[in-house]
Amino acid sequence: MDYNIVVLAGRLAAEPELRELDSGARLLRYLVTTRITNPRKRIDVVPVVLWDPPEALVDAAPPAGERVWAYGAVHRRFWERDGRRRSRVEIVASHVCIGPEPDAQPFTGPPDDAIDAGGHETTADGPGA
Repeated sequence: MDYNIVVLAGRLAAEPELRELDSGARLLRYLVTTRITNPRKRIDVVPVVLWDPPEALVDAAPPAGERVWAYGAVHRRFWERDGRRRSRVEIVASHVCIGPEPDAQPFTGPPDDAIDAGGHETTADGPGA
C-alpha cells in the first residue's frame, strides 16, 4: 500500500497569500520554513496551499515568523509558460494550524490556543476535541 501523508511544522517565511480564482474557489498559500541541523544545518522553504480556507483562518492573518503546522499530501503541478513545461512540488493541506510558539517540550501537536483549518479551537486532544 502507498501513502502520501505529510506533517510539516515550521514558521511562516512571509504573510499568507489569498487568491480568489475565476471559478469562485479560494486558495490560501503559505511559505513555511523548516530548519534542521542534522546531518548538516539547512533551511528549507516549503510551499503549502489550502483550498477554500475557512474565514477564521483567513482572518487570522498571521505575520511572518508565526508558528504553523500543516497536514496534507505532496503534489507536483505541471504547466506551460513561454512554450516551456514547468513544475512545482508543494504540500496540498487538508489541515493547517497557526499558533504561538510552544514551550521547549518535544513536539506533541499544536498548542491549545491554535486555530485550525476548520476554524475550531484546537486542544491537546486534537482539533475540536
